[in-house]
Amino acid sequence: MVIRVDNGPEWVSSTLMTWAEKQGIALTYIQPGKPQQNAYVERYNRTVRHEWLDLYIFETIKEVQQIATEWLWTYNNKRSNMGIGGVTPAMKLKMAA
Repeated sequence: MVIRVDNGPEWVSSTLMTWAEKQGIALTYIQPGKPQQNAYVERYNRTVRHEWLDLYIFETIKEVQQIATEWLWTYNNKRSNMGIGGVTPAMKLKMAA
């Protein structure tokens, strides 16, 4: 099994590297300056930034967590995704089961 990742902060990367090694998972890094090599994550990050992160001025971490949880639930359960046939991710998961 392989996981493609970017070159994140060193402390996160070393923790991930240790975990992956113990699990028998190889990490494949994208080339620096080539975010298109990790397009799904980049697309998701852009969606998060434009649809809720840039819309609020947060006062507390709890507030961020609450808004993120609500948005993620809507993203997975109410919002259709044309990339997976016009259904929600939750519906796609049910169809695969």
